[in-house]
Amino acid sequence: MNTVLAGRGLTKKYGSTTALDGVDVEVRERDSLAVMGPSGSGKSTLLHTLAGIIRPDGGTVLLRGQAIDGLSENRLSTLRRKRFGFVFQFGQLLPELPAEENVALPLMLEGMPRRQAVRQARRWFAPLGLDGLEHRRPGQLSGGQAQRVAIARALVVEPDVVFADEPTGALDQATSTEVVRLLTSVAREQGAALVMVTHDADVAAHCDRILQVRDGRISHHSQYTVA
Repeated sequence: MNTVLAGRGLTKKYGSTTALDGVDVEVRERDSLAVMGPSGSGKSTLLHTLAGIIRPDGGTVLLRGQAIDGLSENRLSTLRRKRFGFVFQFGQLLPELPAEENVALPLMLEGMPRRQAVRQARRWFAPLGLDGLEHRRPGQLSGGQAQRVAIARALVVEPDVVFADEPTGALDQATSTEVVRLLTSVAREQGAALVMVTHDADVAAHCDRILQVRDGRISHHSQYTVA
């Protein structure tokens, strides 16, 4: 499989604190990578650097072989909207919009007419077990349902990479398992790579690989065979 995303020699400091210390990481097509580590280890900084949200102090981030860390803010913003999908711990859905419009939002931001964007968004509801919830607002959804809507929103642009930051952190164990199974399987089916920060070893075990980060460095790399 081809390499989709790579970090080469990534360094990042916040004052006297070294968040990333020469990190190398590679993510291939349909690959799912869990990033774990104690609080302050650098795992979220690594995710945000790979996603073009934080610029590294040193090293480079490559998306399909092209460096992205030197792009202008406008070009980076466009790249994040078109090529990346994001799932956060609390979903970050817009409370005033129904579920189908929350999913369609990335498409509408790129100029797609609302009717067409919503029609495209609705295609994701059945695969994610959301049939019949298209018109519900986030306040009318359970935590698990809201996270599945967030997954649909991340995938609707058919991204190269989905970044998930503690996507099950606010869910109970049974719902966490359901959500992470959907996230990993549907991303793989769509050909998207997945980079996920999690503190939960059971959630991480659903990914193909696990990186343990400590003091800004990769301390351990495990590979799993996922059923």
